[in-house]
Amino acid sequence: MSAYGTVRGAVFEPGDDGYDAERTGFQTASPHRPAVIVVAEDVEDVRAAVEHAAAHGLPVAVQNTGHGLPLPADGGLLIATRKTTGVEIDPEARTARIEAGVRWAQVVAAAAPHGLAPLSGSSPGVGAVSYTLGGGVGLMSRRYGFAADHVRSIDVVTADAELRHVTPDTDPDLFWALLGGRANFGVVTGLEIGLLPVARLFGGGLYFDAGLIPAVMDAWREWTRTVPDEMTSSVALMPVPDVPVFPEPLRGRHIAHIRIAYTGDAADGEHLIAPLRAIGPRLIDTVGEMPYTDSGLIHNEPPVPMAYRATNAAVDEPAGDLVRDLLALAGPGAPDRTIVEIRHLGGAMAKPPAVPNAVGNRDAGYLVGLLSKLGPDADPVVDALHGRFGGLLAGRSRGQVLNFLFGGNATPDQVRAAYEPETYRRLAGLKARYDPANLFRLNHNIPPA
Repeated sequence: MSAYGTVRGAVFEPGDDGYDAERTGFQTASPHRPAVIVVAEDVEDVRAAVEHAAAHGLPVAVQNTGHGLPLPADGGLLIATRKTTGVEIDPEARTARIEAGVRWAQVVAAAAPHGLAPLSGSSPGVGAVSYTLGGGVGLMSRRYGFAADHVRSIDVVTADAELRHVTPDTDPDLFWALLGGRANFGVVTGLEIGLLPVARLFGGGLYFDAGLIPAVMDAWREWTRTVPDEMTSSVALMPVPDVPVFPEPLRGRHIAHIRIAYTGDAADGEHLIAPLRAIGPRLIDTVGEMPYTDSGLIHNEPPVPMAYRATNAAVDEPAGDLVRDLLALAGPGAPDRTIVEIRHLGGAMAKPPAVPNAVGNRDAGYLVGLLSKLGPDADPVVDALHGRFGGLLAGRSRGQVLNFLFGGNATPDQVRAAYEPETYRRLAGLKARYDPANLFRLNHNIPPA
C-alpha cells in the first residue's frame, strides 16, 4: 500500500483477488485492463492516485458504473469512484451536491420529497457525474436543455494533483471545458447541480408491432414538427428476444417503441399524443401521469450488464429517404439484429445556456443512434453493420454526441466530430494549459494543442 501514498481505499493489480470484478463495469465488451486500480474512498484517495500516476507516467481513467466505456484503460491507472455516493439536497436553493459515484436513481429519490427532480437521463442506473460532464440529453431536455447547462460548481483534481473548486467566476475557462470535455482536464469528484420544480410527468411507452413500423416512423417524424418544447420523445426499433424477461406481448417480435416525456398537464398530454395512438393498435401502452421517481420506466432499459457497441449521428431532419434506409438496415427482415433510436432534440437544447459550456452540436434537430449487442465472434458482423450505418449518415450528419460513443472503440475522428471546430481548438488549447503531459488521455481524449 505504501507505493500508493496515503490511499485508504482498496488497491488492485493484475492477478489480485478482486481485480477482475473491479475492472468490469456495466459495459462488458471491452473491460479495462489497467496496471493498477484505486477504489477511492474519498477525495484524498483521488488526489493521491493522480499524484502517483503523474509520478510514474501512468495515464488515468475513471469508472463509476461503466455504462459508457469509450476506451479501455489498458496499462494505466483506473480510479473507481463507486464508493463516493454522497447526495445533499438544498430544497430552498433547488440544488443538489453529488459525489462522483452517485447514480441518477439516488438523486431522483433524494429530490422527490421536495417536489424537485434532476435533469436525469433515460436510465436511472447511469452515473450522474460522467453523464453531466458529457452534456446529458435527458428526459426533459427539450424543455430545460442539457444537464451540463444546470451545473453550478465543480470539484476536480487536476493533473498537478490539486483539488480545485471551480465555478464560472473562479475559473471560467476550466468550468467551460469540463462541461462537455469530460475527463480530459481532471478527475471530477463532485458537482453542484440545479434541480427542477418537477414532481410528475406525463410519460410512458407506446409499443407497436412490426407491421406498423413504417407508419410509426413516418407519423412520429411528422408529429415532432408540431409539438411544444415541453414534449421530449424518441422512437426505437428493436428486435425483442423470445425470453421470459420481456413482457409476453413483445416477445419474439420486432417492435417500434415511442418514448414520451411531457412536463405539461396530463390532459394536454393526452391530446398531444392522440395522433400517435391513432396509428393503430398498441402491443402495450403505458403512457399516463407518473411520479418522476418512475421516469426510468419510460425507456425501460435493461438493468443487467451486457456487451454492446454504439455509435450515433446528429442530424437536422430524419428525412423520409433516411428512414427508409434505416428500416432496411435495422427494421423487420433486416439481416442483422440491432437497435436504432431517433431522439428528438431542439427546444432548449438549441439555445445558448446562461453560463457557456463546451457541449457541441446544439443546433441538431435529431440524434440517430445505433446499438448492437455483442456475442462470441460478433465483432466482424457489428463492424460491418456500423460501417453501413456510417455510410447512410455520410453527408447527413452534423457530428456526434459524446455520451453515446461507447463500446471501447471511440476514434479520435469521432471525438472531434462531437464539437464545432472552434470549440475543439479551444479545448485542445486548454488541455495544453491544464494537462500538458496528457495524463488524462483514456476517455474521449482531446490531445493538447
